[in-house]
Amino acid sequence: MKLGRSFFSLYFLIVCCFGTLSWLLDEFWSMHVEQDVESYTGYKTVLKALDEKLRVDEPVENWPNRIAIAKERFDLPIILVTTEEAKVLVPDLEFVNHDNVTVFYDDNQITIFHHMEGVEQVLVLGPVPSPTRPRTEALIRVAMLVLLGFVIFFWVWPISKDLDKLDKTAKAFGQGDFKATVKGGTSVLVQPMINTFNMMSGRINSLIEAHKELTNAVSHELRTPLARSKFALQVLRGAKDDETREKYIDKIATDVEELESLVNELLVYAAFESDQPKITYSHGDVRKLVEYQVENFCSDDVQATFECDTSEVIADFDGHFLNRALSNLMTNAIKYGNDQIKVSLSVDELNCIISVEDNGPGVDSHFKEIIFDAFSRFDKSRGKDTGGFGLGLAIVNKIMQWHHGSAKVEDSDLGGAKFTLIWPKQHIV
Repeated sequence: MKLGRSFFSLYFLIVCCFGTLSWLLDEFWSMHVEQDVESYTGYKTVLKALDEKLRVDEPVENWPNRIAIAKERFDLPIILVTTEEAKVLVPDLEFVNHDNVTVFYDDNQITIFHHMEGVEQVLVLGPVPSPTRPRTEALIRVAMLVLLGFVIFFWVWPISKDLDKLDKTAKAFGQGDFKATVKGGTSVLVQPMINTFNMMSGRINSLIEAHKELTNAVSHELRTPLARSKFALQVLRGAKDDETREKYIDKIATDVEELESLVNELLVYAAFESDQPKITYSHGDVRKLVEYQVENFCSDDVQATFECDTSEVIADFDGHFLNRALSNLMTNAIKYGNDQIKVSLSVDELNCIISVEDNGPGVDSHFKEIIFDAFSRFDKSRGKDTGGFGLGLAIVNKIMQWHHGSAKVEDSDLGGAKFTLIWPKQHIV
């Protein structure tokens, strides 16, 4: 609730400042206009015109009659008094203006005093409504500001709640709860930040889980050949004949080769995982690349066929990495299939599609979801007889992601697995 309290404090401070500032400005303006004769141009003009008329055109005895006419004509309360009588009306009255006009302010009304030159007479206009904004209007203005404040409140409050949720989730994430996500965002302004945070949280959590899984898998992969080598060395020390020694020396050599292969695969995968290499796109015929791979994998023991409906398939691709992905799929097909492989190449309006099928045992449904994860292998015993370390398909998936495409697995008509690579024909910048 710390963020909520801060929001309420800031919000009410802003509302109070709006109201107080509006009130003070109105009071200052009213006080300033009290002696600001220029704000009463109309009243002042009437008094000056009447002053000139009386002093120039009318004898003193006709002044009361002329004032009565002016009063009726302009519908204004105008009277003529002596200077002393004016000071009786307003004891603190002083004429400080160059044109002998001053103003007496009384709440929402004013009285204007015009001293006639050469005589001790004063024309008094008023009381009349003040041209200043009345206090009632000031109150209305303050009420409107407060109302606006409440409108802002109901607009900003969801933002405050979402920021509060984001703050709490970020703290939980910082304390080690990497599965923490922000749920139930309602603000349109904060929702993009929440989505970005949740995406970041999910990505970091996936990386941490993958790191744990990778560490466990690597330790298992290293432990198995090391244990075999250790056992072979113990037997080798007690061997009495050359045949036994040769047998276990070969076993140790095989285990060393397996460790070397594992290290090499790990280095390749680590390079792929840490940073995306530079993809060099070329605009060319994918069919030639696929045909070349199929020819390389054909042998007396493997029957590999290639199918494509068109004489050429023009697309954007990185030849080096696409070769690597296709080679990994065909290696898997040979390893787990029963000497029959079918490679298909097709194209639609948007994408290129390469499929590699085999007639092996296929892939269980539950395993299809994780088959492209690092060190995922159908053989849970991780014995070396199955070959590989579960990194080949993970590398294939990475290569497809770099091509802005995807890799998937499904059942093949041949009875085994069907791996499919899909990527856009045109490079996405």
